[in-house]
Amino acid sequence: MGDTVRAPGPPPGPWIGLASACWAANAALGASVGAGLVHTGRFRWIHHALYIATTSTTALATVASACSRSAPRRAAARALAPALLPLAALPHVGTPAQGHPRRHALAALSAAPFYATALFRARARRAR
Repeated sequence: MGDTVRAPGPPPGPWIGLASACWAANAALGASVGAGLVHTGRFRWIHHALYIATTSTTALATVASACSRSAPRRAAARALAPALLPLAALPHVGTPAQGHPRRHALAALSAAPFYATALFRARARRAR
């Protein structure tokens, strides 16, 4: 019999990866617009659609991972749940169009450690 090759841990689950990708895409678009590299003009709705996708997939990833049988995925859910707080606060902290670009960017970026930790914990092996 041959040895099987095993990944370092279970995959992070499609929802955690998707939520993280949505957040990263939205943050990249927002930063590009803020830096003047991209001008969305009449297509500003794309940033709003990505925000809705980010918030929705983050909530779904948190619930789906919390209900998982996998201990690493449950740990990832605990790490990801706090990301919902800055996402919920974003519409209330002001936008760059309202004259609050730094406040908006800081609130959006404050979710980054939660996504990174959730991805890391979802891939971690169980302690033996």
